[in-house]
Amino acid sequence: MSTTSVYSIRIDTRIRAIIEEINDPVWQEEIRTLIEQAAKRKHKAQILARAREAHGSLKVGSPAAESIRADRDAR
Repeated sequence: MSTTSVYSIRIDTRIRAIIEEINDPVWQEEIRTLIEQAAKRKHKAQILARAREAHGSLKVGSPAAESIRADRDAR
C-alpha cells in the first residue's frame, strides 16, 4: 500500500512551458518539498491559534505564591 497520494493543481501555461524548457528532473521533489513546508507551517499556525484561544478563555485566578503562602500560614 502506498503512503503517497496524487494532488493535481493547475498552473499557467507559460509557467509550464518554462518548467519544460528548463528540463530539470528535480522539479517534482522541489514542488513536493514546497507544498510540504507550506502545509506544515499552516498547520502549526492553526494549532497555535487554537492554543492562544484556549489560553485566553482560561480563568484568571490568584497567583500560585499566594496559595502556597496561605497553605504554609495555615500550618
